[in-house]
Amino acid sequence: MAGLDLAIEPGETVALLGRNGAGKSTAIALLLGLTAPDAGTVRLFGAAPEHAVRAGRVGAMLQEGRAVPRVTVGELVGFVAGCYPAPMPVARALELAGIAALAGRRVDRLSGGQVQRVRVAAALAGDPGLLVLDEPTAALDVEARHAFWRSMRAYAGRGRTVLFSTHHLPEAEAHADRVLVLDRGQIVADGTPAQLRRAAGGGRVRIDVTAATADRLAGLPGSGRWRRTAPAPSCTPTTPTRR
Repeated sequence: MAGLDLAIEPGETVALLGRNGAGKSTAIALLLGLTAPDAGTVRLFGAAPEHAVRAGRVGAMLQEGRAVPRVTVGELVGFVAGCYPAPMPVARALELAGIAALAGRRVDRLSGGQVQRVRVAAALAGDPGLLVLDEPTAALDVEARHAFWRSMRAYAGRGRTVLFSTHHLPEAEAHADRVLVLDRGQIVADGTPAQLRRAAGGGRVRIDVTAATADRLAGLPGSGRWRRTAPAPSCTPTTPTRR
């Protein structure tokens, strides 16, 4: 990271957007105290990251992690919840993660997408005020993604803060109140999805269409000013005749 300066307010749903290698995972590691900054400080809820994590104020789902063998989903999430002073009920964490029906299944016998949701449930187990998710939908199918984001909206609706990283622009646009664009360890853009779209727009396109098509295009959302010009006169070459 290079001089990253970031403050997130309670209740925001924030996306860290950037290509692979832009610094998203490094920023999250710094935020959680897994990596120490070369300079500067990191504070969560006014304290060092490890204190906030230990108190259950922060929950995290990282990209790396292995399934724990020979334990059920309910046992694993219950164990994690027991590490915090005021945990979320296990049944509620499983419900939010969309795996209530898997409570009695062994974790090491689940599919990749199901294991991903177990990790989300474990991140929720402490009932954190800040939920940090590193590429949370990477292993999920389309239906599971929709269910996941419905749960996250419900969680954020309780006044909780959700910070997630992604390199999918549509995902950031659809689910974030605020988008931070990272490139080479620096924030190069910060704003709502609508603000970032406006900042990136402004191009001019010239096309040749019929008058009827032009009328339909002019009514599309996001279209700017249209100017209709008369078609250029056509020149038909003639063949000289011999006399």
